[in-house]
Amino acid sequence: MTAAEPHDVDLAVTLTESPGGLVHEFTLRAAGGRLSPGSTLPDAPAALAAVEQFGEKIFFPEPQPFRLCTQQYGGPQVAVVTGWFHGRKVNSRFSRTDGCEIARWRTMAALLGGTAGSTGAV
Repeated sequence: MTAAEPHDVDLAVTLTESPGGLVHEFTLRAAGGRLSPGSTLPDAPAALAAVEQFGEKIFFPEPQPFRLCTQQYGGPQVAVVTGWFHGRKVNSRFSRTDGCEIARWRTMAALLGGTAGSTGAV
C-alpha cells in the first residue's frame, strides 16, 4: 500500500469480540470527504464523520501530562485500525480495559463496527 493522497481516508479495521472469538474485518475509504466504493462498515457514513471529527486526536495523540483513568472493565473487545488518514500512516489499537480506553472506543464506535451501546457487536 502506498501513502494516500492528502485528505483521503483508507482504513482497515480488525475487530475481535473476545479472545479466540470471531474476527470481523471492515474497511473505510473516502476521498474529498465522501465515501468511496469498498467501504464495508455497518454505518460507513457515521464512521467517516467520527474519523473526520476525531481522527487526528485519536490516531495521533499529543503527549499529555499525567491523567487519571477509572479502573473499570468494559469488555474483552479489541480493535486494530491500520491504513492512512490524510496522508499519515495509522496503526492504532483500541480496547475497553479502563475508563480512558472505553472513552476512546465510544468516540470511534462507528469506525470499530459498533452498534447501540458502543460494544463493538456487529
